[in-house]
Amino acid sequence: MKTHVGSENWNRAAALYVRMQVFVLEREISLKEEFDTEDTDGTVYVVLYDDDKPVATGRYKEIDSDTIRPGRIGVLKEYRKQGLGERVVKELEKLGQENGCTTSVIHGELTAAEFYEKLGYSRVSDVYYEDGAPCVTMKKKLSNEK
Repeated sequence: MKTHVGSENWNRAAALYVRMQVFVLEREISLKEEFDTEDTDGTVYVVLYDDDKPVATGRYKEIDSDTIRPGRIGVLKEYRKQGLGERVVKELEKLGQENGCTTSVIHGELTAAEFYEKLGYSRVSDVYYEDGAPCVTMKKKLSNEK
């Protein structure tokens, strides 16, 4: 399993492939809701590859100079329960730290809240709906280690 972090067109296509499989086809989120204004040419994606097949992804966004917002974390169904989602989140957090950020905020689906809690995130909001799914905002202080 190899990891690539970048905004190259080929890596972006790989990220969008995983999201199409997970969120649009499997979870039935509409194309317009899943692929939003945050998916631009300069957007950085973490993609995990099994040989040349993209199998897991996450989108990187800085919301201010101190805070990142990892998003669109997805793992192909046949690759779940192998720690790949955790690897994606940790890669996004590492990138944030390298860019001087100290906080990570995730808008996670309620069904994924326990997963994020195991990674050190705490719920900081009540339940709300995003893209038609119940979500909760979760926050984590990133380590000061570089």
